[in-house]
Amino acid sequence: MTWPEWLPNFTEPSRLIWLLAIPILLGLYVWGSRKRNKRGMRFTNTGMLGAVVRKQSQWRRHLAVALSLLSLIALTGAWAKPFAQVDVPRERATIVVVLDISLSMQATDVQPDRFSVAKSEATEFVESLPEQFNVSLVTLSGNPALVIPPTTDRAAVIRGIETRDLQDSTAVGEAIVVALQALAQAPQPPGADDEPAPGAIVLLTDGQNTVGRPAEQGALVAATEEVPIFTIGYGTENGFVDLDGQREPVPVNHEQLERVAEGTGGEHFRAASPDQLKKVYANIGSSVGVEKAERETTAAWAGWGLGFAALAALSAISLAARWPA
Repeated sequence: MTWPEWLPNFTEPSRLIWLLAIPILLGLYVWGSRKRNKRGMRFTNTGMLGAVVRKQSQWRRHLAVALSLLSLIALTGAWAKPFAQVDVPRERATIVVVLDISLSMQATDVQPDRFSVAKSEATEFVESLPEQFNVSLVTLSGNPALVIPPTTDRAAVIRGIETRDLQDSTAVGEAIVVALQALAQAPQPPGADDEPAPGAIVLLTDGQNTVGRPAEQGALVAATEEVPIFTIGYGTENGFVDLDGQREPVPVNHEQLERVAEGTGGEHFRAASPDQLKKVYANIGSSVGVEKAERETTAAWAGWGLGFAALAALSAISLAARWPA
């Protein structure tokens, strides 16, 4: 039986057997309350009874019991050593930015044009990554190339982005393979273990694969190497370019990019404007900048238990106190 993700996990789950005492205590309380009510029915002169025994608030008594039981539940959970998966900043990683420089990027459906905005937002994305991350730049055209090998020198990567010019054709599959080769060149920091740093590819393109191996074939290689690809389909469906005096439509092939992302454990994003592209990069940055780690949450459970116990004590005190009429 698989443990549901929404339930907390415990290092000592066998200790939770003490939670069986909760329904027993609750049953005893209900039984005692009913027996008390039956005993009260023996008094026919309720006026005299009210003068002798001060009437207690039913809801205060129920609240005190409920808070006491909640305290027992929380403290039992703390005793079982709960833990949860939380997001923690990565100590190191390598991100390869694959920038489409094919001629379709000169389309002006995004002002001033796709290429200018793509370079600007890619620069901001590189600057936003943690400084200990290695970043590499690969260009996507008919002849994909590794422009900047993995480095922590942000200025070098940004210069590489800003100085790119447009070229012919789009080879998405080949660009993915070049990006994987770039990841293999990531330097190991002094004192690091032999485990390679986590890597990811961020692929921004507006076009469909026109030359080289299919995009899905490149994605298969990335999946084999367990490298996720975050794909960004940039531009609108109405984009076009004028080539040799002839107007050519350049819509984004989102279906192809979705298959690439899903096949590698990454995610596909649609960005049809500069603002959307900025949000996409922020989303990707928050994804690749953290990793899941298990953290014990005993203190939090114990804190809730003590809090419920304190409230239960206050409720019990209020039952015994004589409040002014």
